[in-house]
Amino acid sequence: MKVAISSTGNNLEAPLDPRFGRCAYFILVDSETGAFEAIANTAASQSGGAGIQAATTVIERGAKVAVSGSFGPKAASTLLAGGVQMYMTKAATVRLGLEEWQQSSASR
Repeated sequence: MKVAISSTGNNLEAPLDPRFGRCAYFILVDSETGAFEAIANTAASQSGGAGIQAATTVIERGAKVAVSGSFGPKAASTLLAGGVQMYMTKAATVRLGLEEWQQSSASR
């Protein structure tokens, strides 16, 4: 399953960005293989509509889960419409956010 995590940097050790729509990068991780890619969030510098555009990017990249510190209402409704589950965390790094989500999913 592909997981999109909001990040300030382009790797798994980067700080997790608490802002979904205005994060610098999304780290897309294949939760089965651990393979990942970083994509720049082009919506981050938009004057408006960043949450919707960021959510659309994540959906278009095939993510089924989005992990972040928070989701704005427009981003959340776009993600829900696209079938993407949201998981909020206060994890310090992308890797820790991913691990927290994996533990939470396993316990359901």
